[in-house]
Amino acid sequence: MSHQTGIQASGSVKDTFVGARNGQYRLLKIVIDNEQLVVGSSRQPVGSWEKDYDSFVLPLLEDKQPCYILYRLDSQNAQGYEWIFIAWSPDHSPVRQKMLYAATRATLKKEFGGGHIKDEVFGTVQDDVSLNGYKKYLISQSSPAPLTAAEEELRQIKINEVPTASSSVQTDIGVDTKHQTLQGVAFPIAKEAIQALEKLKNKKLNYVQLQIDMKNETIILANTLHTELKDLPKRIPKDAARYHFFLYKHAHEGDYLESIVFIYSMPGYTCSIRERMLYSSCKSPLLEIVERQLWMQIIRKIEIDNGDELTADFLYEEVHPKQHAHKQSFAKPKGPAGKRGIRRLIRGPAETETPSD
Repeated sequence: MSHQTGIQASGSVKDTFVGARNGQYRLLKIVIDNEQLVVGSSRQPVGSWEKDYDSFVLPLLEDKQPCYILYRLDSQNAQGYEWIFIAWSPDHSPVRQKMLYAATRATLKKEFGGGHIKDEVFGTVQDDVSLNGYKKYLISQSSPAPLTAAEEELRQIKINEVPTASSSVQTDIGVDTKHQTLQGVAFPIAKEAIQALEKLKNKKLNYVQLQIDMKNETIILANTLHTELKDLPKRIPKDAARYHFFLYKHAHEGDYLESIVFIYSMPGYTCSIRERMLYSSCKSPLLEIVERQLWMQIIRKIEIDNGDELTADFLYEEVHPKQHAHKQSFAKPKGPAGKRGIRRLIRGPAETETPSD
């Protein structure tokens, strides 16, 4: 599926957007229907934005169908009312629907006007996009999450490894507060790496490799070479860890699919303990940023220690696991109803005697 899905807003939607930006609506639910963005539902304000929120938003969320929700706040900026952009993509919705909505998100923002959107929230369950979930999102955006015990231990290891005489080396783990952090150590991502990931999401690249700059504690771009499936094993270093994002083009059950696969390669004990710990700790925050802020749909996350594992069959089975039928255990047939006599296996003494003449 191309990043340019060809899906545009219908004329009626554009007219509705004009009224919405002027404050006419509290909420707009936007769906994709017949390859167009259309208004699925709308609500006008009743109370304050907080009082209206849960009663307006939550009933519109379907368990198996993605959608977009534009929700108006009461605050304004230089361009007018400020809005929350909610991308709803439930776990049980079809993969192709998820990819379609992810690929069309930028189009909707452009049609509506990105300057009006104050916050973007992504959700797979209702708790993510409820009023309480939105407030938690705001808290997470304003301050980094506290270090867990494992992260604090890693921090102490880093401090001990860095020469204390060098004042030019930053020993604390830096967290870019623009990036949402859940677990692990969130190193800043270089601008070139972000741009490459955006190009991958938009299908302008088909492979992006990232690495950790140990000295500067930054995730940087390592490689964007055009990569076919047969070339993928060659991209995996044998002596260093890497993060890989690969656009996997393949056919499945008659459908042509283009799915992004994340591969974390760690060649085992050829890497230092520090390198192994940093790559392991940075992986989750990196994926959180890529999925939640860059809105990249990752179909599968794979960990390997050797590029030779990445055969066509291996990758296909990872992305589309075989569904093994449950085998019922063999049940021994029941015997006939009623009591049965004891079977005699040994003849009695009278039966073994030889008749006398």
